[in-house]
Amino acid sequence: METYPQDIYTEPTDVDIDTLNNLGPLRPMAGVWQGQRGLDVKPKAEGPKKQAYVERLELQPIDPQTNGPQLLYGLRYSIHITKPEQVKTYHEQVGYWLWEPATSMIIHTLTIPRGMVVMACGKAAADAKTFELVATHGHEHFGIRSAPFLDYAFKTVEFRIKVKINDDGSWTYEEDTMLQIRGQEALFHHTDRNTLLRIADPSPNPLMRGFMPVD
Repeated sequence: METYPQDIYTEPTDVDIDTLNNLGPLRPMAGVWQGQRGLDVKPKAEGPKKQAYVERLELQPIDPQTNGPQLLYGLRYSIHITKPEQVKTYHEQVGYWLWEPATSMIIHTLTIPRGMVVMACGKAAADAKTFELVATHGHEHFGIRSAPFLDYAFKTVEFRIKVKINDDGSWTYEEDTMLQIRGQEALFHHTDRNTLLRIADPSPNPLMRGFMPVD
């Protein structure tokens, strides 16, 4: 359990406005990315089904965030996924990746437009090239909330995401969403993985842009 100060109101005075320089292990993930060889293993009535997917992911720095003395730096992200050579959305997701330098804590929030929100957490050194975050159903802080039908039919009991920063500048993620499917005793591992290649650099966060010289 973290130890918190008695003064819960006073904000830090040494805030660096340049988010990109303060993202710790999240810094290599900033930018716009594309992955052409994603693999999804999902549940179907006849059993697990493998599905290839194509992904576009944008992670842009936000201004530093404070909760009284707590200081967070982060990336706002959006994901759009289709099946190869199709236009229809296969998966969409938005949220934040957050880094707290004082505690080495990473927070990952995600919202999907099927009635689910998740907040996962992990810890890593500022220069870490691999890290893992976890959320569990019913956890007091880092948990999972789903709309009634999903809880009834495909209840998510745990979510894990592992990230690996690769030497060539790309990065890879592996997700394991553990489902309690109605009528099945064993948990189902709904997995996703992809390697993302940068297609554009990140933009400076809004406050930083305000201090940059104008050409």
